[in-house]
Amino acid sequence: MASDITQLLSDYKAGKKDALNELFPLVYGELRKLAASRMRNERGDHTLQPTALVHEAYLRLIEQHSTDWQNRAHFFGLAAEMMRRILVNHAVKNNADKRFGNQTRLALDEIVDFTSGSDINLVSLDEALNKLAEFDPKQAKIIELKFFGGLTNEEIAEVTGVSDSTVKREWRIAKAWLHEQLKAN
Repeated sequence: MASDITQLLSDYKAGKKDALNELFPLVYGELRKLAASRMRNERGDHTLQPTALVHEAYLRLIEQHSTDWQNRAHFFGLAAEMMRRILVNHAVKNNADKRFGNQTRLALDEIVDFTSGSDINLVSLDEALNKLAEFDPKQAKIIELKFFGGLTNEEIAEVTGVSDSTVKREWRIAKAWLHEQLKAN
């Protein structure tokens, strides 16, 4: 299946537009699972649903005409980035509409075990990731791929072009740094 996705991405980049019709059914289930896990801890009256998040992310992904699609992991890595942007933009808009009341929160404990069931403010998480990216873009990307993309260490290694052991080491460092940043909020 991963090779099918890689081939379809390559075909699409080469100008074969019908490759998208074949690609969507192959990636939809996994994208939907990622979106559902990101949305699981959203407030009950959240206006953005997992299906809408998947469709919005997918539309943004296929608009990336200049992207050199390398493989399945690369695709899902970019999907994670798109979902992050969509959720953060939605949270920022919602917070602005409510004058920063009831900020959107996500549980990070599935991925980052140091929170022990506490919720993370999505806007604060985005701000912390942006700050981390200023001095260590690799660590910020690893957090993004794990949290927003649900990628495994092996998939992250493939996307970022580093070894699995480097991903594990950078993840531990980034997780500790992120914990300190989010604790302050």
